[in-house]
Amino acid sequence: MFSKRMVLIIGVIVLVAVNMIWLSVHSKRPYPSSGPDRNALTFISPFQEAVTLTSRFLKGVWFHYFDLVSTGMENDRLLKELEMSLETINRLEEERLANIRLRNLLEFQENADAHGIAAEVIGKDPSPWFKTIIINKGRKDNIGKGMPVVVPQGIVGQVIDATAGYAKVLLVIDQNSAVDALVQNTRARGIIKGEPPGGCILQYVLRRHDLMVGETVIASGLDGVFPKGLRIGRISEIVKQNAGIFQEVVIRPYVDFEKLEEVLVIPVPPKHEFTNP
Repeated sequence: MFSKRMVLIIGVIVLVAVNMIWLSVHSKRPYPSSGPDRNALTFISPFQEAVTLTSRFLKGVWFHYFDLVSTGMENDRLLKELEMSLETINRLEEERLANIRLRNLLEFQENADAHGIAAEVIGKDPSPWFKTIIINKGRKDNIGKGMPVVVPQGIVGQVIDATAGYAKVLLVIDQNSAVDALVQNTRARGIIKGEPPGGCILQYVLRRHDLMVGETVIASGLDGVFPKGLRIGRISEIVKQNAGIFQEVVIRPYVDFEKLEEVLVIPVPPKHEFTNP
């Protein structure tokens, strides 16, 4: 009915019990006084030693387990402190970079004598058909429709709508945008139009103008929106059709519209020409 393993376990339990009874009976005797006692001592001692060693082993494992638990808890605490430190470092780095961008805006504002309003980009139009951004300044900050929006690198766009605390800006790379422009060296005129997926075309440039790739294109100021001299981009390609009086010029904007974070809104465009810092 009982397996060999069960019989062995019961036998060990019985021997341990006998050992405990024998120890309790003879505990008052300093040494065995008879042969049977000595024989019992000889028989039981190995089992007593095994029990003692097992007890010590289990005790060591138990305390070692608690040491591991304590070490694990300490590691968890240190990892949390490390994560908090990394988060603080990252936040401070973002603040440092933001300060650099704002300092550049202020320097641009001083050099160009543009009394603008700094604003933060808080949203972008997800539609592939429209290129607009949302800034965190609006009518209460004296920002209104039609005002130009710039960064030190060049023209961003113009305000097309404003609420009390926010404004929508149409970027120059939008197909609905139009900026009267000049090629800085040759003074050839044209109209900057946005073109997918994020570039510009200088249209209505007469064929008689000899243009070169790499030339800078600036705002002419004749549209009454963007101050004269503000940079737009540089010529990256020139297309002359076999017929017609115009040539088409591909423009690469100076502004990286994917990385816009802070901009400058100019409430009243200055009358004089801008000088590039």
